[in-house]
Amino acid sequence: MIEILPVADGDHAWVVEFLDVAWGSVFAVAHGELMDCSRHPGFLARLDGERTGLLTYRIEGGACEVTSLASLREGRGVGRALLAAARDRAVAAGCDRLWLITTNDNTRALRIYQQWGMDLVALRHHALRESRRLKPSIPELGSHGIPLAHELELELRLDAPRG
Repeated sequence: MIEILPVADGDHAWVVEFLDVAWGSVFAVAHGELMDCSRHPGFLARLDGERTGLLTYRIEGGACEVTSLASLREGRGVGRALLAAARDRAVAAGCDRLWLITTNDNTRALRIYQQWGMDLVALRHHALRESRRLKPSIPELGSHGIPLAHELELELRLDAPRG
């Protein structure tokens, strides 16, 4: 059973450690901005009593941006449960969309996001050139040996009826 909980003040050290394990740093770069995701509100997932997933977000201008999402136990529904919690938080905050940035190599996540109902709305061609200026540790090759080059923006409209 997956339990989703808001990240509390006492969880900060765990969030920092989790982001470091999942992404190699608390910092993420998207749309030309370096962000400390450990400072964003979020949700943690517990599976079988163990903390196994994290989603961080920020709400600005009527939209909720997912700034990080990771699960240590893939294929168990943790990511979808975290996205659902973020969607519910965004709706409660009056947001009209939930959105995120991923990279062109993240094929597994792209499949999950689209199956979950998100639409691909933008391609930022060669955006990772700029991202590497802000975070030089971003590798040239991503998952499955795919050159890591582009940002993809996906969104879920919250003002549209959902099935």
